[in-house]
Amino acid sequence: LARTAGISVRRSAGLGSWARFSLNGLTEDQIRFFLDGVPLDLAGYPFGVSNVPVNLIERVEIYRGVVPVRFGADALGGAVNLVTDRDVRGTHGAVSYEIGSYDTHRLALSARHLHEPSGFFARVSGFFDAAKNDYPVDVVAADPRTGREGPARAYRFHDAYRAAGGSAELGFVNRPWARRLLLRAFVTDYDKEHQHKFGVMKEPYGEVTNGETAPGATLQYAQGLGRGVALDALVGYTHGRGTFLDASECVYDWFGRCVRKRPKPGEIESPPRDQVFWEHSGLGRLNLRYRPHPEHAVQLSLSPTFVSRTEEERRPDNPQARARLGAERSLFTWVFGVEHQLNVLDDRLENSFFVKDYVQMLRAKERLPGLDVRFGRRDRDTHRFGVGDGLRYRFSEWLYAKASYEWATRLPRPDEVFGDGAMIVDNLDLSPETSHNGNLGFTIDARDTPSGAWRLDANGFLRAIDRLIVLDNHTQPATYVHVTGARSLGIEAVAGWTSPGEYFALDGNITYEDFRKTSDEGNFAGSEGERMPNRPWLVANGSARVQLQQLFAPRDTISLTWDTRYVHEFYVGWANVGLPESKAKLPSQLLHSLALTYVVRDAPRVVSFTIEARNLTDAWASDFHGVQRPGRTLSSKATLEM
Repeated sequence: LARTAGISVRRSAGLGSWARFSLNGLTEDQIRFFLDGVPLDLAGYPFGVSNVPVNLIERVEIYRGVVPVRFGADALGGAVNLVTDRDVRGTHGAVSYEIGSYDTHRLALSARHLHEPSGFFARVSGFFDAAKNDYPVDVVAADPRTGREGPARAYRFHDAYRAAGGSAELGFVNRPWARRLLLRAFVTDYDKEHQHKFGVMKEPYGEVTNGETAPGATLQYAQGLGRGVALDALVGYTHGRGTFLDASECVYDWFGRCVRKRPKPGEIESPPRDQVFWEHSGLGRLNLRYRPHPEHAVQLSLSPTFVSRTEEERRPDNPQARARLGAERSLFTWVFGVEHQLNVLDDRLENSFFVKDYVQMLRAKERLPGLDVRFGRRDRDTHRFGVGDGLRYRFSEWLYAKASYEWATRLPRPDEVFGDGAMIVDNLDLSPETSHNGNLGFTIDARDTPSGAWRLDANGFLRAIDRLIVLDNHTQPATYVHVTGARSLGIEAVAGWTSPGEYFALDGNITYEDFRKTSDEGNFAGSEGERMPNRPWLVANGSARVQLQQLFAPRDTISLTWDTRYVHEFYVGWANVGLPESKAKLPSQLLHSLALTYVVRDAPRVVSFTIEARNLTDAWASDFHGVQRPGRTLSSKATLEM
């Protein structure tokens, strides 16, 4: 994903660290993520897209700005659908294992079987990830002999990550009474150590941890009802239990030593925190599709979602938190959509017009100011309306143009309103974001020419946003706040060439976006007209691949791939705040990686081996100011499919 035009994936550290996903300038929950059409956090991966095992994903679908009605989603800037192997034919299995620098281990496996006479289908999958993330970083630390602070080289000592999960899917497919009837049960679990403050690598922590366990299940039913009507229904439930612990009595230095006792326990803040939260999430979605004519189709989608959260502070010496977290909070969301699809002129012209309706009901209690045990109601009901249209016209087999517009609404997510139970606190005053989203572009896809396959894609985009929700980590703990008005205007271009015989391939893309605050009201009122801070605005990616076939065996392939990524410098804070020489800036970065892959196809087996070096030149790397990412890392991966 990070090598795709218009997309930026920024990590705060190594494997398992917090990551910020950006699509055309909009980030995090403004982009909705799905696994086979199911919201990612309700499909067994509440920890984010960066922690989904790559080997379980067959392809990625990216929707920029306009999100199809069938997802039943309230996205502001687009959606990403991770598609697993949905093939139900025969018997298939796969296993992969990866080992890498800093004690990184990643294991993924999957298997499926179809009993043809009865239509009974079964699929299982699982993964395990672990990493110490103990890579070297450049810090400012006190000399143990003199006590004077100065530059030093230290190793991260409290940044380990472990995650594991599995799922089992049972049901029937391709029966007269059901095209698909599948019950999927899953459970995922993770534990994460925290080395420093959220997004700031200054004071080291030695004992802050958090984790979560999330079991759940989904039931899907899909069937044609006759006369051009098709039904696709889904229900799901997830029960999450998360923990957060910040109760250390030690002050740690960057070498992992307890240098002195704290007056009061707690590394992030005092009083200490030993919190646990329980979250119940329910999802329903009903899609009805009616095709009265080969050129026309109508789709209707209903998607209610319910989330309730209860938190508890287990430290007796933190009575304020015990009182504040004692109340149950809930969020009910309803998204309704109707879409008309038109396909005419021998499939040359495609148009999709849709309307959406959004409802959200928040029910919460909040501790009254100055009172530890008295609560007041903080209920809020929200109703919004949306409309949009997407058009594509194919001029020839290799050239087409596309345009789209949506008046979009995004309702605040539970983690934004209630906090994440760890490093982010609640903000019950958040209201929905709205945006005018426009896209205009063209694509050239000439695959069969004497000189090879050529690809060219250019797209311009506009996002005019009201009440943009952003994470403010200048406070401690961090919280989500509103920016009254913002506008993202940009262009992205992709070009590629593959030689005849696929011996060579060159690909590249570039994205430029001008994302600025447009209002002189609300938070950050004095920064009207300035670029939104802490966001890359010029990014380029390139790759080159050399590939040879039938080198050692009749059906083998060996390839060498070089990837590079350039990110232009950008300010961490508002450009108009502070003196020029004192403004924090993330410098320009150019990083390279090199991968060697060997694949042998010996039916029914496919075996592949990959050796990869990331950050090949061992350059200083950082996605967030002051938070250093690993230097050169090596990994090797083996995969077997049958």
